[in-house]
Amino acid sequence: MQSTVRIGDFCLGDGRIFATAEIGINHNGDVGIAKQLIDVAVASGCDAVKFQKRTVEVVYTPEELARSRESPFGETNGDLKRGLEFGQKEYEEIDRYCKEKGIIWFASCWDEGSVDFIDQFSPPCYKIASASLTDDSLLQHTRSKGKPIILATGMSTLDQVDRAVFVLGAKELVLMHCVATYPADWRELNLRVIQTLQGRHSVPVGYSGHEVGLFSTLTAVAMGACMVERHVTLNRTMWGSDQAASVEPVGIQKLVKEIRIFEQSQGDGVKRLLDSEIPVMRKLRRKG
Repeated sequence: MQSTVRIGDFCLGDGRIFATAEIGINHNGDVGIAKQLIDVAVASGCDAVKFQKRTVEVVYTPEELARSRESPFGETNGDLKRGLEFGQKEYEEIDRYCKEKGIIWFASCWDEGSVDFIDQFSPPCYKIASASLTDDSLLQHTRSKGKPIILATGMSTLDQVDRAVFVLGAKELVLMHCVATYPADWRELNLRVIQTLQGRHSVPVGYSGHEVGLFSTLTAVAMGACMVERHVTLNRTMWGSDQAASVEPVGIQKLVKEIRIFEQSQGDGVKRLLDSEIPVMRKLRRKG
């Protein structure tokens, strides 16, 4: 069974930021790659890794699955979606490997059957993707599992976010500001929405970034994001729709390191004369 996660873990009040490495579908249907990405997250000091789970025939229409789309898995979009989807065997290995490495994992579940599937692994929490924010039935089914919920708010209006919060309830809920383009244009990130959501709902607010680079994610932390999530990849030039919007191993390591520096540098807000300043004061101050 995975470690318990509480909403307090995402917003402890002591300035610690919960860092999640989004593996998503960047494993390209290969458990070996998934394990390498888990290793990257562990080495970087991330708190968790996240995957995505879909029942392909439920999430996509027959017409969409039949649409022509070349990929390493075949000639249709259905071939691609099925090729990227992990099943029982793969998730059992992911669960085992994460326990071995000492990192928690959870998933974005895109349909009720996927929620039930992931539930067998006793996840510490659930993520609801931006695309699912208006799916009241899925929201209610996810809430029925009694776990904390992380709700992405991309591609949504404030009214739609309000509705989702009403359906889910504010208990054990984290909202994640994000822009649902891959990669996102930094001019469209609108990071002040973090503060808008904080003022609108009495829940912790985090940031899920799809932009190139790290600066805006660090800015989101400085603006009050209690949790950050970035897609990770072994190499941004790898095949896959999300790779270009992802962070490579050196990048995620740098991001988490700088987040931890930010945490330590915040202090408590009390202005005081530091012991380390006294020798400098005695040397440079003329009066007082």
